[in-house]
Amino acid sequence: MNIPYRNPVLFADWSDPDVIRVGDTYYLTASSFNRVPGLPVLTSPDLVDWRILGHALPWLTPREHYRVPRPGCGVWAPALRFHDGRFWICYPDPDHGIFVTTARDPAGPWTPPRLVLPGRGLIDPCPLWDDDGRAYLVHGWARSRCGFNNRLTAYPMSPDLARPLTDGTVIVDGDTIDGCRTLEGPKWYRRDGWYWIFAPGGGVTDGWQYAMRSQHVFGPYEPRIVLARGDTDVNGPHQGAWVDDWFLHFQDRGAFGRVVHLQPLRWDDDGWPEIGDHGTPVAGTGSVRATGPATSDTFGGGRPGPQWTWPANPTGDEILAHSGTGLRLACRPGDDLRRLPAVLGQRLPGPRLRAETGLRLDAPPGSRAGLVVLGRTYAWIGLTHRPDGTYLTCRFAEDHGETEHHGEAEDHGERDAADPVLIPAGAAVRLVLTVTDTAQVRFAAEIDGARWDAFPVFTATPGLWIGATLGLFATGPGGHADFDRFDVTGSPPS
Repeated sequence: MNIPYRNPVLFADWSDPDVIRVGDTYYLTASSFNRVPGLPVLTSPDLVDWRILGHALPWLTPREHYRVPRPGCGVWAPALRFHDGRFWICYPDPDHGIFVTTARDPAGPWTPPRLVLPGRGLIDPCPLWDDDGRAYLVHGWARSRCGFNNRLTAYPMSPDLARPLTDGTVIVDGDTIDGCRTLEGPKWYRRDGWYWIFAPGGGVTDGWQYAMRSQHVFGPYEPRIVLARGDTDVNGPHQGAWVDDWFLHFQDRGAFGRVVHLQPLRWDDDGWPEIGDHGTPVAGTGSVRATGPATSDTFGGGRPGPQWTWPANPTGDEILAHSGTGLRLACRPGDDLRRLPAVLGQRLPGPRLRAETGLRLDAPPGSRAGLVVLGRTYAWIGLTHRPDGTYLTCRFAEDHGETEHHGEAEDHGERDAADPVLIPAGAAVRLVLTVTDTAQVRFAAEIDGARWDAFPVFTATPGLWIGATLGLFATGPGGHADFDRFDVTGSPPS
């Protein structure tokens, strides 16, 4: 690859990326947590410009368990591999175990996920098929589920990864490595007679990247830190993938989520990988920002594009067919949008953006619909239908104390950010929000061409293990909301 680029190459929440090359094409998957569909599959000709090819999981398993939003649960760090003419994704659900799905075509269809290692706390799996055809699988542990972490466990597996052949063996104990903590996210490789494990340590915000090598598949492994922040502004550079002469990793950027950086990789005279500039991240080789996956949407055929997801398994009747243009969402019961399964969202794209859509609410009193930036806190602008008319409304909700384990929370409710504005019957309403590179959100609206923007600034916040969500919603006792094309541009107005 010889193309100018500027980091991050994916400026949105494509967390825990794993990347492979098959032929001349690169493929990437990432954690999706409680988003549905899950396990996105992206493709690129050059590791810089990416588009969404599809998703490997049309819904989360167990299906009924994920009918409600369960923040912090679902799909954690996956591994993507190509073996024996098939694409393979191993992924963990920390509350259920490790699953495997495969496909001949990365665009799908993918096989239904198969649970191959049941149990709580098993995370971040990666398979390895050795030169002799034997298969193995390594994974980490989540302290929040099993009471311990900082170790990597491996199993010999059947060649189709359907079952382990023996009990697991701890092949790396992070407690024996000086300064090591929160060792997780292993990726397993074979190179020049050595077995390699690339694994992050130190945690999401302030961690680093290890490379570990051994001449025996079950170790012992010799560790070395090969990427750390140094004097750069790239905090926690780790958890990613080695492919060709490159290493992709994430950086936690708060409301923008875990964005993806691309680093050059070379092998030194002692046979160790050197990532970035002598082990520190580089900004890139040019000033041009990469082209990321689509964010705007015309809602062709009344359906959302692949960039949109739900926070829980959908029932199938959230989107209504209609003869017009745009997207029609059914109004579903619900107050706190963090608990609503029917918020249609996408990753908040950075570093700056302007999003705009038109809205018409055809629903009884008590209904509302709008454009939301959703995380631990949220704010939205839209329409509310009251007995005396329809109002332009801007509201926000504070952090409600959501927990990772089960999503239960105390609901602090919403508050008006400004006095609602009664709008004329039949008026055309357009909703606008802008987001700065520090995640400051400003809302505005146009009512029959007249602008309304006297709303306070809202600071976007991440969700649990994910960045903020840019979303559309409709709630109430019945009726529907129509959204016309959704336009996102890269910079807000000054």
